[in-house]
Amino acid sequence: MSGTIQHFFDPDTSAYSYVVADHSTGRCAIIDPVLDYDAASGRVGNAGARRILDYVREQALTVEWLLETHLHADHLSAAAWLKGELGGRLAIGSNITQVQRTFAGLLNLGEDFPCDGSQFDHLFEDGERFQIGELQAQALHTPGHTPACMTYLIGEVAFVGDTLFMPDYGTARCDFPGGDARQLYRSIQRLFALPGDTRVFLCHDYLAPGRDEHRHETTVAQERQENVHVHEGVSEDAFVTLRNERDATLQAPALIWPSIQVNMRAGELPQAEANGVRYLRIPLDRM
Repeated sequence: MSGTIQHFFDPDTSAYSYVVADHSTGRCAIIDPVLDYDAASGRVGNAGARRILDYVREQALTVEWLLETHLHADHLSAAAWLKGELGGRLAIGSNITQVQRTFAGLLNLGEDFPCDGSQFDHLFEDGERFQIGELQAQALHTPGHTPACMTYLIGEVAFVGDTLFMPDYGTARCDFPGGDARQLYRSIQRLFALPGDTRVFLCHDYLAPGRDEHRHETTVAQERQENVHVHEGVSEDAFVTLRNERDATLQAPALIWPSIQVNMRAGELPQAEANGVRYLRIPLDRM
């Protein structure tokens, strides 16, 4: 890829965000930015996202896209705040409408909440091509972790969201509403069909046992050969059994309800109520 990639790590959520820039045109995309959120106090902040903002301004870049790989359940998105500061089009996969319908029902948001993806500027269809300056890019649907999961293939680089983790950690969970381990396996096989030297950039690294250094990059070849859940030779049925058994042991993410409510609104906080205060809902016994 002729552009440059700068990563940003959020230690509170083990999440990676990226700025992909085409310096020949000064255009860039921001991928999966994180909003600070303190669950105990209910306070939000922009300190982490401001690092991205400062970098974009220091490099004299123009934001063309803000890309979400999926509706995150472990951190709040800073995309809306960054869009307000820097401009650009905020985009996600077209299956976000399915996720919105599911969680609008679980949260009892009523008819006032539109489940048509209109909170976003653009909904990518599977295989849709786009550009970041002169960088050629393609949006690939890779569902399984959620129905709306996307991989953004930019040149010879794939931003895979939560579909894959580092080979020693494995793959994403599939037990959220709309998740499907069989779908995830097939999405991963689609990624494994890419050239082996395709660079793979991850949304999270939770540190596998025995490793004390966070990493954000691997390759398709490394994932094919070494992924502890889905390396070459692992059948679809074997993966589904492994994934479902593992998911049954996992706790819900600590920030799932705050994250979902903000991220299904494209990173916007809920509207303030009559007293001028914004509120997040926590449904009881629904997860």
